[in-house]
Amino acid sequence: MQTPPSPPNTPPGQAPVQIRNPLHGLTLEAIVTALVAHYGWAGLAERIPVRCFASDPSVASSLKFLRKTPWARDKVEGLYLFMLRETRRASGGRPPASPL
Repeated sequence: MQTPPSPPNTPPGQAPVQIRNPLHGLTLEAIVTALVAHYGWAGLAERIPVRCFASDPSVASSLKFLRKTPWARDKVEGLYLFMLRETRRASGGRPPASPL
């Protein structure tokens, strides 16, 4: 199986820049922190029912769980993308400020 060719402006051996990917360059910690700031722990636990959000929640315990559990991480990333779309619609199409 061949690897796909890199875009012309990407040096060989480097990953291509992901301009259209809103998750590119964000850490899982930044995503969880932004979600907690937007929804709060209770709102986050309501949307993604996992114990690390509902019972004695913290960013550290959530990160530990999410790094070990791919399905939960997918749900968190999906909720983050939904939050970005929701925020963009509410602001009239302007992109939200970066969480970093």
